[in-house]
Amino acid sequence: MLRGIPTAPLALGLAGLIPFVWGALTLLLPSLQGWGINNLGPRFVGPYVQLFYGSVILSFMSGVLWGYATRASGRLQSAACYALSVIPALWAFFMTGGGPVSAGMNLIWGFLGLLLLDMMFSLWRLTPSWWVKLRLLLTSIVVLCLSVGVFL
Repeated sequence: MLRGIPTAPLALGLAGLIPFVWGALTLLLPSLQGWGINNLGPRFVGPYVQLFYGSVILSFMSGVLWGYATRASGRLQSAACYALSVIPALWAFFMTGGGPVSAGMNLIWGFLGLLLLDMMFSLWRLTPSWWVKLRLLLTSIVVLCLSVGVFL
């Protein structure tokens, strides 16, 4: 599954998963949660770190899609790509309130929707050939980590 993904994007993508994995681990392991609260503060454990960071990443990915939209040709495709590229940031802004469970669920839907946008941009040949492989891997891990807070 990792074949064909350049090392630097893979390494940076995996490093970007650390807050999601950390948040899930602190939900599953009370001793790790206690350590995190004592040494990092309550904002940096459990769903709190995942929800804040997840909103930031969805917004960041809007910018990535915006960059790929610059490769679109023709007015209609360009306009569609620019309009679609802002959806993840707007989703993060409007849909992550209402408590940790609903915010976590909405982030899961946001990341799944982002994956669909990634696939669409890839079909339009606006992304590198390895992009969807990387996004599938990262999205799977993000959804799994967010699911710990939502479903457990």
